[in-house]
Amino acid sequence: MSTQGRRGNTHQRIQDVALELFSEQGYEKTSLREIAEKLEVTKAALYYHFKTKEDIVISLFQDLTGPIDDLIAWAGEQPRTLETKQEIVRRYGEALRSAEPLFRFMQENQAAVRELSIGERFKERMLTLCDLLKEPDSELADQVRCVTALFSMHAGMFAMQHVEGDPEEKRKAILEVATELVTAANPPSRRPARPDSAQTASP
Repeated sequence: MSTQGRRGNTHQRIQDVALELFSEQGYEKTSLREIAEKLEVTKAALYYHFKTKEDIVISLFQDLTGPIDDLIAWAGEQPRTLETKQEIVRRYGEALRSAEPLFRFMQENQAAVRELSIGERFKERMLTLCDLLKEPDSELADQVRCVTALFSMHAGMFAMQHVEGDPEEKRKAILEVATELVTAANPPSRRPARPDSAQTASP
């Protein structure tokens, strides 16, 4: 869901404003009072939705991890073909599309994220996605390629901010690089046979 689409109610507006302040001045240095003031609401109104800053961050991660959990469930039911793995990367890119502010927060508040329970849960999902992209007997270099494919999509959102160009074209370039890494990590000689590729026995 786009940021514009998320601004339809108070709950989502609190998330947007809190994330903006967390990214600008740091998670630790931002108070609930400042969030309420930025929203021009009372602290009581803010407490109605979120009791703590951690509650706000957890809700933001839940918005992101929902689509990731759906992707993991879908991928687990598909054949482990290169096409499936490429589609995992594409769908993950779509899940990240509306999460750029959240990843900026994670990048700029790494110590705080490590202290929060959501950090470990997000790491577990990344490990699961990596397992879905690589084969169980993958060589170490191919395992690195799969990990790098995912994290290049995260890092690309920051590094490409300072590169001139159309945002959509930059997203396509990031996706292209991630897809190339996954493809290189799954060379033809190491890919499982497609379900329809079994040779017909000779009469």
